[in-house]
Amino acid sequence: QVQLVESGGGLVAPGGSLRLSCAASRSDFTFDSMGWYRQAPGKQRELVATITRGGTTNYADSVKGRFTISRDNAKNTVYLQMNSLNPEDTAVYYCNAKLIMNYWGQGTQVTVSS
Repeated sequence: QVQLVESGGGLVAPGGSLRLSCAASRSDFTFDSMGWYRQAPGKQRELVATITRGGTTNYADSVKGRFTISRDNAKNTVYLQMNSLNPEDTAVYYCNAKLIMNYWGQGTQVTVSS
């Protein structure tokens, strides 16, 4: 059984930055892909960014140029650096990891408000 534990969410003013982290409970293997999704109130969960074990990244158009995803394969940890945050980025952010099956974190709240 693998658990994903997220950290780094919180309240930030518009234009501010946050860094999310997600660590897997095991590091004796490497996930094929790791990433972040988000779900705002009343909306469906959507992809934010993903990164393969080789470092290939993919971003939602809404976050390109503002968010940066990275990972540490040795630690089975994925990060999301979020800059120039705006109120539309407010959501619960979920960590995702794929290796044969999907694994999800419990979610961390990000609120962008003045």
